[in-house]
Amino acid sequence: MDIETARFNMIEQQIRPWEVLDQTVLGLLASVRREDFVPPALRAMAFMDTQVPLPHGDNPAPGACMLEPKVEARLLQALAVQRHERVLEIGTGSGFMAALLAHRAQQVTTLECRPALAQMARDSLRRNGVVNATVRDVSAAAGALGLAVEAPFDAIVLSGSVAAVPQTLLQQLAPGGRLVAIVGELPIMRARLMRRVGDTAWSEIELFDTVAPRLEGFAETPRFRF
Repeated sequence: MDIETARFNMIEQQIRPWEVLDQTVLGLLASVRREDFVPPALRAMAFMDTQVPLPHGDNPAPGACMLEPKVEARLLQALAVQRHERVLEIGTGSGFMAALLAHRAQQVTTLECRPALAQMARDSLRRNGVVNATVRDVSAAAGALGLAVEAPFDAIVLSGSVAAVPQTLLQQLAPGGRLVAIVGELPIMRARLMRRVGDTAWSEIELFDTVAPRLEGFAETPRFRF
């Protein structure tokens, strides 16, 4: 596989047509080596327009994956992280989103409930010279609560889907802080951007429709029973 041609085609054929026009984001996707964050056996999938499964131990829970490149790019563009900002990510996965965020932010803290994935992400970040992203092992329940003791954060990323964004996470945003998440139920979920506009007020913008695996530890919407 010609890696650089595949990377170029990913950007020009998948990401740009999905309304990702921020040159900083496009530049990051051209320079941060996505293939270094893909499990070696699946490296051929690094630049495909699909989710990449992430094996993590002998008895893995289903659903761990890298999101499609165009989805990662749209979320990164919407978040518009600045160099002075602190970012929290929930759901480290491969560590690729943390690497992208770290190239734009002052500091990234990313939470992962699967120890094997957390270690894989640490190794990949280190190999790629990313020194301002810290991977923390947490339980799924603790990850869903965020990191209140280190709040506020300028930006929060949920790298997976949830039924609803918990109020506890919104309260961990600094004034003007942003949160991106994929919210809803199958068959259609929506990526949303939420911004803190006051002590108890947040604005919300729907970005695009997509589908993503659930983040563990987050509450599900109660289902009616007859």
